[in-house]
Formats: sequence, structure tokens, C-alpha cells
Amino acid sequence: MLLYNVTITVDLDVHEEWARWMRETHIPDVMSTGMFISYRMSRLIGHEHVDSEIYTVQYLVKDMAHLRRYQEEFAPALQQQHRARYEGKFAAFRTVMEVVDHNEKY
Repeated sequence: MLLYNVTITVDLDVHEEWARWMRETHIPDVMSTGMFISYRMSRLIGHEHVDSEIYTVQYLVKDMAHLRRYQEEFAPALQQQHRARYEGKFAAFRTVMEVVDHNEKY
């Protein structure tokens, strides 16, 4: 199993609306691709950025083949929708992590 982690720093003036849009629209659109098993959205607490909030969205994916398919077939359009809506109001970076142990049943 892999975790596809997206870390997003969002300007304070839009972060509440952004978080709502992520939960109601963007994440459901990502999950509807069928490439991911589950997701978790979190907000960092106690960071040093006074003008923004920092969120992570972690998507659990079965294997690299599913992740690559998502990145090639679905991510460009979904990321473009996000950019069109929040251009200049966020910064994002993506990482991939291998799950080496867990206490949840998949």
C-alpha cells in the first residue's frame, strides 16, 4: 500500500471556503476515479505561518500502477480545476510514501 500525500498551504482569507470545496467537491471527484481506497484530510496545528493554514490530504492507494494511472489520466484535469479556482491563494507539493506498518484493516 502507498500513501499519496498532498500538502497545501492556503491563504487565510480563503481557507474556510477552500476546505469546504475540498470536502464537498474536489475530494469526492478524486475518489470517484476509483484509483484510491480511502482518504484522510488533516490541518496542521501550531505551524509558524501567520497568514495561512496548512492542510494535508492523504489518499491510500493499492499500488504504484493505480497511482500512475491517476496521475496520467485524472490528475491534470482535477489539478487544473483547483488552480482555476484558487490561483495565487495556495501552494502545494506532493509526496508518495510506502505504508510499512499500520493498525487499520484494509
